[in-house]
Amino acid sequence: MKKESWDELQHMMIEIRSWEKEQRDIWFWEKIGRLPFMLLDKLTPRVLQNKINDILNEIGSYVQSGGRYLISERQTVKLVEKLWSTSGDPEADKYRSLSLDEIGEHVPVAVMMQGAAQLSEQRTHLATVQGASTGVGGLFTLAVDIPAILGLCLKIIQEIAVCYGYDPSRKEERIFAVKCLQFASSDIVGKKAILDELAVYGQADNNIAVMSQLQGWREVMTVYRDNFGWKKLFQLIPIAGMVFGAFINRGLLKDTAEAAHMLYRKRRVMERIGGLTEEA
Repeated sequence: MKKESWDELQHMMIEIRSWEKEQRDIWFWEKIGRLPFMLLDKLTPRVLQNKINDILNEIGSYVQSGGRYLISERQTVKLVEKLWSTSGDPEADKYRSLSLDEIGEHVPVAVMMQGAAQLSEQRTHLATVQGASTGVGGLFTLAVDIPAILGLCLKIIQEIAVCYGYDPSRKEERIFAVKCLQFASSDIVGKKAILDELAVYGQADNNIAVMSQLQGWREVMTVYRDNFGWKKLFQLIPIAGMVFGAFINRGLLKDTAEAAHMLYRKRRVMERIGGLTEEA
């Protein structure tokens, strides 16, 4: 499996743009859930409101320092190494211990995609089990579920970042991770705005603009809080919350992983197209 040609990279971009177009609409289930948050405040118990607000503090801490959500990248790198070595690409034999820069420069995008898909499937299964187990007790176990699912979402984004050769410990990559998290729970308008922002991510001047936006990260994450809150309301019902919890957590993790998978893939493909253009 060799590095991609110009035509192969262009084909990948067509697939990515098709996915972006699909994101401009949402399911009917999502549409009926977009209730005014003032109404949600009246329905949501204070304990749950406080837990949801804690998410904002956790995300702010993550943006600033990474905190407890930063992953150990070596295990993910080893997965990429294994997938590349078994792909039949003779170039893989030259790299026995890959760095993130070497992943970004030499590993075929198809291998990156395979690693990201494998990790997404594993983490989605884990989120499903977690949602079911913490949904049994309704409000009492929901307090445990909220920080746990947030942690899973942030960690799968970082693992996918590593698959594509990006360093999640860098602040600009933590900001990109939060944008992926926000994208997964945004409405049509929000998704379009984020896609426009991330289309130029990686350019120095535009990175400054994105980082400036996240100085007011509480406002940036309002949409995430709103959507997260109404979804978790269904999990308050004891016993029945087990079904809702499994379904909701699976959906949250799957949507987050898909957003990260496609957005990081787009960045890597665009960078490689740019590299081929410069060589030409």
